Amino acid sequence: MDGENRRKTLLELLAAAGEPLSGSALAKRLGVSRQVIVQDIALLRATNRDILSTARGYLLYSPPAARCNRCFMVSHTTEQIADELNTIVDLGGKVLDVVITHPIYGTITVNLIISSRKDVQEFVHKINTRQTKPLKELTDDIHYHTVEAESEAILDSIEKALAEKKYLLS
Repeated sequence: MDGENRRKTLLELLAAAGEPLSGSALAKRLGVSRQVIVQDIALLRATNRDILSTARGYLLYSPPAARCNRCFMVSHTTEQIADELNTIVDLGGKVLDVVITHPIYGTITVNLIISSRKDVQEFVHKINTRQTKPLKELTDDIHYHTVEAESEAILDSIEKALAEKKYLLS
């Protein structure tokens, strides 16, 4: 399969998936190396395809119309990550990213795209089973999340719940 057809197939796979697909899974499916997938994703992005790289893989993303979002500055322990994220998704929010402001490296943003308890469980499992630390630990637990929801009222309820749990910083 030539590169053009492979990229077309790659887009079709991402469009049909509905959830992130890992580079390794895509490489195996298309019979190429993971590095070829990384290069193909870069080429597709250069043609204005909305492809996000998340901790769980690649996701074809079409920004939904008429959705609200808000950035929350939060702080909590590593053990409280699941509770914080579950609080947000249980109230109807989608955690788009995590952002830290590092004193040397500046602003670091990583796409998360967490919208369900299953997503939270998978994210926390990766933290617990891999030899890595969450970004928040680079900034004394202070970090930001951009949260998307269908209404400002939902974002207000998320903000209230995070404040009640003492996760929200002003």
